[in-house]
Amino acid sequence: MTWKGLFEGIQSLTEDVLFMPFNILRSMELDNWWMANIMSWLLMAIGFVAFLYWMGQLKKFNDNNEEDKSSTSHSYLG
Repeated sequence: MTWKGLFEGIQSLTEDVLFMPFNILRSMELDNWWMANIMSWLLMAIGFVAFLYWMGQLKKFNDNNEEDKSSTSHSYLG
């Protein structure tokens, strides 16, 4: 196997397998703006849920006073 074969295999995997949902959406030629941008809305929803989870975890640790908030917690802070 050569390097060229390896990179062509990676190209084939990404174009034929990983981008298949995008190719299906493109082939449907959607006239509806909402359906044409469904992947963007899906990624925004995932990001929003992750943000809410992260903020909940931060609040939980803040309420338990588990964080060292002193200015000398690290030597470089003085």
